[in-house]
Amino acid sequence: MNAYDNALRQLEKAAKLIKLDKDVLARLSSPEKVVMASLPIRMDDGSLQIFQAYRVQYNSARGPYKGGIRFHPQVDLDEVKALAFWMAIKAAVVGIPMGGGKGGVIVDPKSLSETELEKLSRAWIRAFREVIGPEKDIPAPDVYTTPQIMAWMADEFSKLEGKPSLGVVTGKPLEYGGSLGRNSATAMGGFYVLGQAIDKFGLKTNKLKVAIQGFGNAGSIMAKLMYDAGYKVVALADSKGIIYNTRGFNIDKVVEHKATKKSLKTFKGAKKISLEEFFALEVDVLVPAALENQITKDNADDVKAKFVVELANGPTTPEADEIMYKNKVIVIPDVLANAGGVTVSYFEWLQNLSNNYWTEEEVDKELKERMIPSFEAIWAMAEDKKTDLRTASFMVALDRIAQASKVRG
Repeated sequence: MNAYDNALRQLEKAAKLIKLDKDVLARLSSPEKVVMASLPIRMDDGSLQIFQAYRVQYNSARGPYKGGIRFHPQVDLDEVKALAFWMAIKAAVVGIPMGGGKGGVIVDPKSLSETELEKLSRAWIRAFREVIGPEKDIPAPDVYTTPQIMAWMADEFSKLEGKPSLGVVTGKPLEYGGSLGRNSATAMGGFYVLGQAIDKFGLKTNKLKVAIQGFGNAGSIMAKLMYDAGYKVVALADSKGIIYNTRGFNIDKVVEHKATKKSLKTFKGAKKISLEEFFALEVDVLVPAALENQITKDNADDVKAKFVVELANGPTTPEADEIMYKNKVIVIPDVLANAGGVTVSYFEWLQNLSNNYWTEEEVDKELKERMIPSFEAIWAMAEDKKTDLRTASFMVALDRIAQASKVRG
């Protein structure tokens, strides 16, 4: 089952529980618009390569489309559709007046030179210029897209428009319209909601062991936040390997090692374990911060963590959700756990439009004030309806989307 099939199953489950209006369900069962383009790029060796690109605009009931652009060799249209749908849900979960969109390019960006990467980024904007814009659709970074790529994209759009248009994308460098706090926003949002969940059970952070899958931006920052708060981070995974130490890692040293060696697997004083062993570890908190479909019906029963915090998009399949719910695992779903990213993206967009920029303290304060009430509303819905947090998140979001659709007519 692909990511989009998973997304539609999640939609149908929540829609039944809240008796969602049939017209709203029909609209949410497919994207409003799918745009595809072939991007011809002259490579450094003089050859011409064609890259397939997508932009899915899923739902705009609550406002302009919002969502990242993914550069990845395995990206496909169904994945982009699923991610766009989840963005619509995510924005509604945290009360942002935006809809859901997502973009992708089938490419291995690690194989491109900086010049080729810039050409590809600018070509994406030229191909999709007519359907994006500060008041229509606002892209952002995603897997293997960076603030530098966003800067090239904003610059290209501004040139084509003949005027500065910083609000066309978010996740830009600070020097070119970016927001303070954006780099840590996804992890920070997840950290806040995990803290609320832990408080529900009266637990102390210094008693809790943690395993984190993924050591990119979100995973590494989450590891640092948790380490500084007293959690014991005992297992870390990146694309090249998994390390484990029952005593816990000094995250400052791991971050330094990763920056110089580009891999976790050579970190000294750590045991190497398999992915199967990783998900079965005796830990209290499991943080999937990598790619989709990592926890499935094949390994969900092995998960011993009390809490799963989904910093990645779609890391858990519907079958795995059901298994973990029966096993009393608290899954804080992606549409809530990683919504700090879209929340601060929204803040960046507001700052661009007003040309008034916030301090990092102001950004963090506003983020916390969005994330904690969102968690509490979802927790209350889950308890009231006796369901899991993912379904409760969808119920809250679908109700908000339905209300917006109703008043718009």
